Amino acid sequence: MIQLKTMLNCIDNSGATVVECIANMKMKRHARIGDRIIVVVQKSRTLGETGPSGGAGSVTAAKVRRGDIRHAIVVRTAKKVQRPDGMVVKFDDNACALIGKNGEPIGTRINGVVGSELRDKKWSKILSLASQHV
Repeated sequence: MIQLKTMLNCIDNSGATVVECIANMKMKRHARIGDRIIVVVQKSRTLGETGPSGGAGSVTAAKVRRGDIRHAIVVRTAKKVQRPDGMVVKFDDNACALIGKNGEPIGTRINGVVGSELRDKKWSKILSLASQHV
């Protein structure tokens, strides 16, 4: 359950690492897996990171910076979620993936596990970018 001031890990390669929830788009108290929220970037990766080649000329530019306000999709919650088949799923942390206002993901890769509730909420693009879904 994600609410106002909740800190989440950002698991895509957009450049953000830690974000803070500032609004829930569904106008309910809590956001669950697959819900759209508005976040502010609290911590981002540095602009001086070198790419996989390690050369001085391969500096990767982050797509977001600290203080940016973005839309995001909740992909993991620490609160237990019961599925229609009776299975209960609980993750270790709260995590999200940043998206644009048009609904397209900002990052091109999602690191880690995401909940398969995203399929029911029509976020199949995020599921296809993820390495695993549970």
